Amino acid sequence: MLLPFISLLGLIASGPLLFPHFWERNYARIAIALGLLMLLYYGFARHDWHMAIETLAEYVSFVTLLGALYVVGGTMYLNIGLQGTPQRNVILLTVGAVLASLIGTTGASLVLIRPFIRLNDERIKPYHIVFFIFIVSNVGGLLTPLGDPPLFIGFLRGVPFIWTALHLALPWVVANGALLLIFWLIDRRNPYPSRFSREEQAHIRREGGLPLLEFHGRYNLIWLAVVLISVFMDPQQFPWIPTLSIDGVRVSFVRELVQLLAAWGCYRTATRRAITGNHFHFEPIFEVAFLFFGIFLTMMPALQLAARVASDPAVAARLTPAVLYWVTGLLSAFLDNAPTYASLVSLSMAGHELEFNQVTSVAAFAHDPATMPLLRAISSGAVLFGGLTYIGNGPNFLVRSIAHDEGINMPAFFQYIFRYSLRYLLPVLALVSVLLYWM
Repeated sequence: MLLPFISLLGLIASGPLLFPHFWERNYARIAIALGLLMLLYYGFARHDWHMAIETLAEYVSFVTLLGALYVVGGTMYLNIGLQGTPQRNVILLTVGAVLASLIGTTGASLVLIRPFIRLNDERIKPYHIVFFIFIVSNVGGLLTPLGDPPLFIGFLRGVPFIWTALHLALPWVVANGALLLIFWLIDRRNPYPSRFSREEQAHIRREGGLPLLEFHGRYNLIWLAVVLISVFMDPQQFPWIPTLSIDGVRVSFVRELVQLLAAWGCYRTATRRAITGNHFHFEPIFEVAFLFFGIFLTMMPALQLAARVASDPAVAARLTPAVLYWVTGLLSAFLDNAPTYASLVSLSMAGHELEFNQVTSVAAFAHDPATMPLLRAISSGAVLFGGLTYIGNGPNFLVRSIAHDEGINMPAFFQYIFRYSLRYLLPVLALVSVLLYWM
């Protein structure tokens, strides 16, 4: 039953490269067909509607949040009236890394990806977008529970909000610092010709034709706040939120309804300058929605297999912080990082006779000096490895689609892995492992 998942990943990797026209016309049909095949198998063959409904609910929450943030970020126009240089790019990526922990990796990615592309304009290369994915779409989200879904799940289950900033600051600094240094070394070799000299730019700016900072979409900041606040509307934290019980799964779409209304309000109040300046349209989010429908449903057997292997007592006894870091990370790079995080935290807590569903037990697990390194390793792996593949985190594919839509020749799935992530990201992940979990 892993074949549909492996087949879909193989098609995502090879389709745009080997048969691009067929793939562009049929990727939605293929992803939906494989997803429905697995859904029907779980429901009618295995009679496991609980797993199917739970996965569908997670998918709806995932794509609704991603879609709302896509609209908010895509209708917010920000332009920096400067020529992109290695130093300015590093500054913008650093701002993005900080912003990722404040408004989430998806929010930061969608707010900054188009300004980042415009800043570099005539010198934009695929590696610019790849390092943007590494830093802003993944590593930057390690400092707060708002940064990435696995950390937010931990917060909802009882991990204190400030815990991530206190215990994950060092891996955040090491990983971001190393990636920014590598990016600067690469980018300084890329010439940055300007259409205007410094004197000409200063003259044009004085005449009002080249503003240093152009921003359209101030109301989007309100809609962004609504979307981010709605993330906390979880029935487990607020029992008064209405829910439905479907085959034992408590489902509430109040949060998703608020996010959709915010996206609609944002689109209705967006300025024409923002929409045309960003070349805004819905095709990138449709692509992500269709592909991840297939990914979420076909990866159900893979998640169950990973959980079963990890629950083996012989395997569980070997789950040291270093092992947990790599296991969580590698699984998160190809599977959904949120359930991977939940499964491995639950398993680690069970080894210390603690319950993942009890807030006091989770808080004790996070603070006990004997168990804190385990949670630290799982949290780091779930977030840092997200950039290893395009499907490792939601904004990865979205950023790739936006860049492709802007005419940037983005690498295919395996090209991305072998040319960039294994070459640049993996050594940084190994450095974090050596500094934090092997010493």
